[in-house]
Amino acid sequence: MTNIKILLADDHKIVRDGIKLMLESQPGIEVVAEVSNGKEALEILNDTLIDLVVMDINMPEKDGITATKEIKEKYNNIKVLALTMSNDDLHIRQMIQAGASGYIMKSAGRNELKDAIMTIVNGKHYFSDEATHSIMMDLVKGKGKSSSSDLVHITDRELEILELIIKEFTNQEIAEKLFISSRTVDAHRRNLLQKTGARNTAGLVKYAFQNNIISPGDE
Repeated sequence: MTNIKILLADDHKIVRDGIKLMLESQPGIEVVAEVSNGKEALEILNDTLIDLVVMDINMPEKDGITATKEIKEKYNNIKVLALTMSNDDLHIRQMIQAGASGYIMKSAGRNELKDAIMTIVNGKHYFSDEATHSIMMDLVKGKGKSSSSDLVHITDRELEILELIIKEFTNQEIAEKLFISSRTVDAHRRNLLQKTGARNTAGLVKYAFQNNIISPGDE
């Protein structure tokens, strides 16, 4: 099996060095290039075979959001893992909309970084627990509301289930985690689809990361 070829894009060399150090000991993963901005990342991709870009969001010349959008338009097979310093929900949502397959905090450890890379390379999404919780709480509190006057009210239980759906848990896994039946989980999932207007689970995940209002029912 060939190594997963990684491109690091971050304007701080100390961050790139730290990530390289964490990945050097991981079998099957190879950091083949590093750049300090999105413009350089796109230039590298012109003549270098890359499987996944670990992409900082805030960079000079060309930021991670713009670079990710251009990468996915030109090289749809290349995966992008967003790297973020803070739980900036607006920028994280924009990265997901641009085509990133997930995001991870810069404070993450070696094991989480490896898990994120392997998850994304295998065609799934990876969302940092810390950042996901922050975003969902912001949605609950009504931060970053859209201009729409149509409020979507979800219950606390539906919010819990939505968080787990975003992390790609199955109905059975959600049921076991929340100590409820899988039938109950399925009912909540159907309610969420109906309330948000999403056609499927992928649409539900996309909805959760766009600028829509998601708030719990009366507390």
